[in-house]
Amino acid sequence: MGLIATYRLRLLRKYLLARAFLRRRQLLPVANRLATCPPRPILLFSTLRNERVRLPFFLDYYRKLGIDHFVMLDNGSDDGSDVYLAAQPDVSLWSARAGYGQSRFGMDWLMHLLRRHGHDRWCLTVDVDEFLVYPYCETRPLRALTDWLDSAEVRAFAAMQLDMYPKGKMHDVPYREGQSPFEIAQYFDSGNYVISRNPTYRNLWIQGGPRARLFFADTPRDAPAINKIPLVRWHSNYAYVSSTHMLLPRGLNLAYETGPGEKPSGCLLHAKFLDTFALKAKEELGRCQHYAQSQEYRAYHTGIEQETDLWCKWSEKYINWRQLETLGLMSKGNWT
Repeated sequence: MGLIATYRLRLLRKYLLARAFLRRRQLLPVANRLATCPPRPILLFSTLRNERVRLPFFLDYYRKLGIDHFVMLDNGSDDGSDVYLAAQPDVSLWSARAGYGQSRFGMDWLMHLLRRHGHDRWCLTVDVDEFLVYPYCETRPLRALTDWLDSAEVRAFAAMQLDMYPKGKMHDVPYREGQSPFEIAQYFDSGNYVISRNPTYRNLWIQGGPRARLFFADTPRDAPAINKIPLVRWHSNYAYVSSTHMLLPRGLNLAYETGPGEKPSGCLLHAKFLDTFALKAKEELGRCQHYAQSQEYRAYHTGIEQETDLWCKWSEKYINWRQLETLGLMSKGNWT
């Protein structure tokens, strides 16, 4: 990459940081308990709207994984999500009523919170329907992974978003509050993934899975990207460019090994496709606050109207992280 291109990326990073700084005024503190965090906390950052039914399992899952504190941003929920979160002793909550799309789909708000509270701390940025799986996660807490990353002088950990879905129609089995979504959404695509490297940002660009296979079958290039870099030892000068798909400085995107050997990587089990999804898709389509005029949600709405069953004869039932490593969807690398 030439000097001019490098300079443009530097300007872009400064622009993104400036956007986040300006939009800090849209954030209203509801409950700030970060002063109660233990030393060297691992923080989780997330933005949400109307996800009350998902929150108990989400918080419980990440507490067990080793998250010390949750930094949550509520964007105008009217289902009690904000009240529930404000009552949790390990949650700090902010509220924003401004448009989700005008805040770079929530990333301006999260980047201000990351810059203000995440500097020099390990920060996991996920949606409330994403559940991190990493090597040895059943027996080792997240702290073991971040300590190893520190010792290896690695500042970013990549994870492929793995869409989980039920066998049968999404609305056949109702999801209950507090239930593991993976009691219902037990299956995933073991293949059907296309990978390329973005020459500008150096990150991998991954598409595929049931969304590409069904909702974007006619236009696969429009399918959502499922490459993410959710876990970062944050610095106040870092910036997410597009959701958590890629970062600046761009060296952080080299989270996958390209030479001999492998770097550890994980998966984000994506529990979007439950019976709650039809209502969510309809709401978000009406709000039109998502990327590309909610093109993704229009495809979802059409598929749901056609009673789409995401399961197919090549679907694989989820067992554990070792299964995902065997299939080449994640790696333990040289972490033993």
